[in-house]
Amino acid sequence: MIRFDKVTKRFGTNTVLDSLDFTVSSGKHVTLIGPSGSGKTTILRLLMTLLKPDEGTIKVGGQYLTHEEKGGKLVPAGEKHTREVRKKIGMVFQQFNLFPNMKVLRNITEAPVHVLGMDKDAAEERARDLLDLVGLTEHLDKYPTQLSGGQQQRVAIARALAMRPQVLLLDEVTSALDPELVAGVLDVLRDIAHTTDITMLCVTHEMNFARDISDDVLMFDAGRVIESGSPEKIFTEPEHERTREFLSAVL
Repeated sequence: MIRFDKVTKRFGTNTVLDSLDFTVSSGKHVTLIGPSGSGKTTILRLLMTLLKPDEGTIKVGGQYLTHEEKGGKLVPAGEKHTREVRKKIGMVFQQFNLFPNMKVLRNITEAPVHVLGMDKDAAEERARDLLDLVGLTEHLDKYPTQLSGGQQQRVAIARALAMRPQVLLLDEVTSALDPELVAGVLDVLRDIAHTTDITMLCVTHEMNFARDISDDVLMFDAGRVIESGSPEKIFTEPEHERTREFLSAVL
């Protein structure tokens, strides 16, 4: 579902991703762990096309994301091509980024109606189902400012799922929340992971959550994957000294 092939990303003289190869199979849940600045969030931003790779290629669902084939050659993709491939991807950010002037229901239906061309009634029916999934049915007529941070983040999750993405990206989705609100959001994401076939790529410092939902865990350091494997392997028998150092600091 996701394939990075020799992807390099630099900011000035700082190489954040260094000829990175990695894949995420369809329907799998993969978590990226590692110290701040190791390149994890950069991967998500590349997938959302908020950044472009300096070298290498990215594929989503078998299609190039920022390149396309023309005349037998690989060339930078046009905006139309990139936009179509990007429809396969939904993302939940650290900050909720809800539209403050729209009620909860419309926050969820706005993109499906205007981007996907979905019928308004169908979009609202889908939104109500998703609000039920995230436990917020009774709040559909409220504005974001009337909700707690945890409730706003659950709306953001519902909004991402409303686009029917094949891939859901999660970027430290609990880092902006008060500690007592974290568990509710993680419970919703666990339910999604265990009850749907959506492919998930998650960046988190919540190690218990990573252990619960992941098929594979990738340990990043200095723009490279230094170790990968099942949660059991990574969290109980890590092979790399850097992984052991990191986990001893965060567990």
